[in-house]
Amino acid sequence: MSLEIKVPTVGESITEVTIAQWFKQEGDQVTMDEVICELESDKATFELNAEAAGSLHIIAQTGETLEIGQVICEIDTDASSPQKETPKAEIPRPQSTGKVHNMIVPTVGESITEVTISGWLKADGDFVELDEVIAEVDSDKATFELPAEANGILRIVANEGDTIPIGGLICKIEVMEGKAPVPERKPEPTTGVPVADKTTYASGHASPAAVKIMAERGIGPANVKGTGKDGRITKEDAEKAQPPQPKASTPADKETATVPPAPGSRNERTVPMSSLRKTVSRRLVSVKNETAMLTTFNEVNMKPIIDLRKKYKEPFKEKYEVGLGFMSFFTKAVTRALQDWPAVNARIEAEKIIYHDFADISIAVSAPKGLMVPVIRNAESMRFDQIEKEIMRLATKAREGKLSIAEMTGGTFTITNGGVFGSMLSTPIINAPQSAILGMHNIVERPMAVNGEVKILPIMYVALSYDHRIIDGRESVSFLVRVKELLEDPARLLLGI
Repeated sequence: MSLEIKVPTVGESITEVTIAQWFKQEGDQVTMDEVICELESDKATFELNAEAAGSLHIIAQTGETLEIGQVICEIDTDASSPQKETPKAEIPRPQSTGKVHNMIVPTVGESITEVTISGWLKADGDFVELDEVIAEVDSDKATFELPAEANGILRIVANEGDTIPIGGLICKIEVMEGKAPVPERKPEPTTGVPVADKTTYASGHASPAAVKIMAERGIGPANVKGTGKDGRITKEDAEKAQPPQPKASTPADKETATVPPAPGSRNERTVPMSSLRKTVSRRLVSVKNETAMLTTFNEVNMKPIIDLRKKYKEPFKEKYEVGLGFMSFFTKAVTRALQDWPAVNARIEAEKIIYHDFADISIAVSAPKGLMVPVIRNAESMRFDQIEKEIMRLATKAREGKLSIAEMTGGTFTITNGGVFGSMLSTPIINAPQSAILGMHNIVERPMAVNGEVKILPIMYVALSYDHRIIDGRESVSFLVRVKELLEDPARLLLGI
C-alpha cells in the first residue's frame, strides 16, 4: 500500500513551505517516525517525520515550494521488509569503443577570438551523454553552455579560469556505447550509536535560510551551534546566534597599542573576479592600447523631445502597446547621422577599412552578470515603435541572462546611457571592433543663452569616443553636431532633412 505524506499545518498564518533538505534518497527504506526531510516556512524551520515504515518515493524536490496539504512524498508500506524487495534487473554497462573525441572551442561570433572556462558542471572521469551540458564558457560578450559531443568518459584538458582561443582543445571524451552506469548504494552499517550523536554530512551545515541570515549578520558557521538533525544549522539557530565579540584587551595590549580602534565595523570581503569580468577587463585594456581613442563633447537641448513625448506619450502607447522613450530618438538620430558620415559606422580589419551600408546599433544594458551589449539589426529602417519594442525585448533577455551570442555580435555602432545612473559626463570606451560609441548622460536644468536671453532648459551632455585612425576630427565633430541638430528639432527625423 502506498501512503501519501502531505505538508502538515504548521501555523495559522503559514500557507506554504519550501523543501530545504532531504535526509533520505529516492527508494531508501525508512522507519516509523524517522526524520526524512527539513521544511522551511517564512517563520521557522522544522523536520518532517515518516508516518510509516517502507520504501520512500520523493515527489517534491529540494527547493520546491508547496502549499499546506500538498503531497510531499509517498511511502510504500509493502516494501518495508527486506524479503519483499524484488530483485533489480541488471543494467548492461557501457562498453568502450576505443575512440577518443576531441572537443574544441567552437566559433561563437565574428569578433570573438577567445573564451574563458567559467565553470565545469561535470568532473573529470564522469560519464557524460551526448548534448548534455558539461561546462559554462564566458566570452567578452556573453556566457554560453557547452554541450557534450559524444557519450563517454570526460577527460578535462582546460581548467576553470583558463582562457582558450577559438579552436583550442577544451576536453576529451573517451567514446562509450550504452547508457550511463547506475552507481550501487551500499547500506549504511548499523553501529548502535544514536542518530543524534552521529557526525554526518549535515553536521555544521546551514539550511538555505540560515545561510542568508548568517551572511547578513556576518556570522560564520563556527560561531553557530546547530540544533537540527545531525547538528544541521537551522534558521532559528542563525537568528539566535551572536556575532563574534572582539577579544578583550589585556594591560599588556594597552601598553603596546599606539593606534586607537576605529568606531564601527571594519570587515573586509575578498571575492574572486568572475571570468566574464576578467575577459571584459582584458578587452577594454586592449582597446585603450590598440586604438587612437579620442572623445568629443556637445550639449543637447532636450526640451523639444520632452515636449513631443509629453504630447504624444499616451496615444503612442495606446496604439503600439509600448512606451515612447528617449532611446528611440537617439537611435534614429544616430542612424541618420551615420548615413551622412559613414566613417563613423566603419571598422578597421587588418590594413583595410570596411564600410557598412546598414546600421546595426548596439545598446549597452546593465545586467546581473555585467555589461551586456545586444544589437538592434538594421535600425536605420525601423520605426520608433519597432525600435522601442526591440530595445525592451533585448533588455529583458539581458537581465534574465537569456541573450544568445548571435544577439550580441555584429554591431556597427554603440549607444550607452550612463544617465540612468546619474552620470553627468563620461568618456565611454569603444566597443571593438567598432570605431565609435555615443555616451548619453542625465538631463539637468541649466541656464542657457537663447537669442540674447537667459532661459532655464533641460540639457544633456553627449560624448562621442572614436578611433582617430579611421575617423578624423572633422568627421567626429560634424557627426555629433548632426545628432544634436536632429534631437533639438525632431521634426527633421520624420521629414528626413
